[in-house]
Amino acid sequence: MIKEMKSVEEIREAFLVMSELRTNLDEESYLEYVDEARKKDMYHLYALYEEGEIVAVIGFTPMITLYYGRSVWVYDLVTRKEDRSKGYGKSLLSFVEKWAKDHGYSSIALSSGLQRHDAHRFYEEKMAYDKVSYVFKKEL
Repeated sequence: MIKEMKSVEEIREAFLVMSELRTNLDEESYLEYVDEARKKDMYHLYALYEEGEIVAVIGFTPMITLYYGRSVWVYDLVTRKEDRSKGYGKSLLSFVEKWAKDHGYSSIALSSGLQRHDAHRFYEEKMAYDKVSYVFKKEL
């Protein structure tokens, strides 16, 4: 079952899985950022449940840019370590692809850390995503 996390309690419940990807965040910061992103950026957080437990989560934002046009940016996609390679990431990303089409968006984009070779194989080989650019970042 895939469900949107809307209430504070639902969002808090997703933190255990999200924290495997976002190791830099404590629960308080996570809740604050999700709340602000939902209000300002239309951020959506969905969880995939298996036998009543969250096993994977995805966070994304619909956007319009001159480069991508009407697109969806996936910020977060993580499956619990013990549940990887069971198709949960594919299910969530496919769900977002359908969500995007249903809402009039023409593409999906995401970035993935340079060290995440398994994730890159997943995006390119299993999900048919193209590597189209590098993302650059500067701390201020």
